[in-house]
Amino acid sequence: MARLTKETFTEQIMQMPVLDTHTHLIGDRLCAADFWEIAHYFWLFREMQAAGYPANAAELPEEERIAAFLDAYKATRNTLMNIAFTHICKDLYDIEIRDRASVLALDAAVKRSAQQAGWAQHVADRMQAQAFVVNIPEHAAFLGMRKPAILLPRIDGKLGEWTRTVVESSDPIETFAHVRETLANLLDTYQAMGCRGIMTTLPRLAISANQPITLAPGCSRDEVMLQLLHEIGAEAAQRGLLVQLFLGVERSWCGTAVPANDPERILKLTALFERYACSFELVVASEINNLDIVQAAWNFPNVHVGGHWWFNFRSSTYRDSMQYRLEALPAMKSSLIVSDARCIEWSYGKIMVIKRLAGEFLWQQIEAGWIEQETALQIGEDWLYRSAAKRYGWET
Repeated sequence: MARLTKETFTEQIMQMPVLDTHTHLIGDRLCAADFWEIAHYFWLFREMQAAGYPANAAELPEEERIAAFLDAYKATRNTLMNIAFTHICKDLYDIEIRDRASVLALDAAVKRSAQQAGWAQHVADRMQAQAFVVNIPEHAAFLGMRKPAILLPRIDGKLGEWTRTVVESSDPIETFAHVRETLANLLDTYQAMGCRGIMTTLPRLAISANQPITLAPGCSRDEVMLQLLHEIGAEAAQRGLLVQLFLGVERSWCGTAVPANDPERILKLTALFERYACSFELVVASEINNLDIVQAAWNFPNVHVGGHWWFNFRSSTYRDSMQYRLEALPAMKSSLIVSDARCIEWSYGKIMVIKRLAGEFLWQQIEAGWIEQETALQIGEDWLYRSAAKRYGWET
């Protein structure tokens, strides 16, 4: 192939198809209704709060809210979420935030786009998004778009409920047998719906999956949960389903979710990867586990690494984890994109950031002489789209 310049290589990466492997998009309201729905996205809101933006900003009179927003926006221009937000405003609406008038112009523009029947598909086409994953069945019918979402139902609520039921039972063995039957029926239902897998978050566990477990009265939460994970692995393997595990966010330390780095988090799950033939996809929110999931995917052919979740969505963690993945894994074992978006505009903003980071990283590897341009382009396609498309049955 003809040798590309940095600019033409980067442009090829930016034009590659993508698959967004985790969103909170809702099929009948994919677009932001107004400017504030974009501006108050959780991650940007957190960063602006650190710059003095009030927690009750939505309750302020409009003039006060706009003034407070502008101050916080200007103070956070260095943060990654601010950069992504700025891309949304410039790329999708051709407006640069400078003053009150620009905020009002953006609000009017977002309100107009929300009324356009084809806006969600237009935004998806701008970022070359071929598919989006959702976890709630009722959210999967994407109105106004060419294709529905990929559904990977989340079961963490049920997993927690089942665990509590068994722990509180006077006869844990009998209760667990009922839970196991319920789980099997649920997976049969999902399979009949055409789902290729399930998703769950997991809390920190004090014991490991290789330890023997006896479900006697007084058994612990962790003992029951691990036994349930064994059942999930066995039932998923029997049906050929993917198990997507989201790890590294804890809610037990205080009233808000926090990242929890745990050097044993992945080790405690490895017996599941070894024992059950289903595919596992690991998505982490804790920085030190980026290397751990790569090691797991290197050791176990059925383990794949996913995108960056919650507190792991940083340029620095992306660069480090891309280096880990490049050195150890075939690119088809790795996906980069998790937008965690609640409107399609934020899927756009975060995906454009990820594409830029991937392009910069791969070009540096070319310049250093580690890989050829053709290999770099193949890696980019696999990381951004092909790996997930194959894993979820979107493309075979």
